[in-house]
Amino acid sequence: MLFTFYILDAPGTAGKRLSLRPKQYAHLGKVEDRILTGGPLLADDGETMIGSLLVIDFPDRQAAESWLAEAPFTTAGVFGNAAIHPYKQNWPRARLP
Repeated sequence: MLFTFYILDAPGTAGKRLSLRPKQYAHLGKVEDRILTGGPLLADDGETMIGSLLVIDFPDRQAAESWLAEAPFTTAGVFGNAAIHPYKQNWPRARLP
């Protein structure tokens, strides 16, 4: 099942986000074949990263929550408020089962 992750960074963590990116990307690499889309959320200036938006296929909510809990951005306190929701892709036509 696809899950969306809408995550806003905790205030004052921009520097920590940049320094932890290689570790976060390695964590994303563990599920790379199941990622439909993902990337940083940006402030209105179009450059400043303020969070993340991901759509990833997981067997169930518990697996999705566990993956997020183990993410370097989570364990280091970069991720602040996070919302996880089941998602059904209609457009463009799904590439994942």
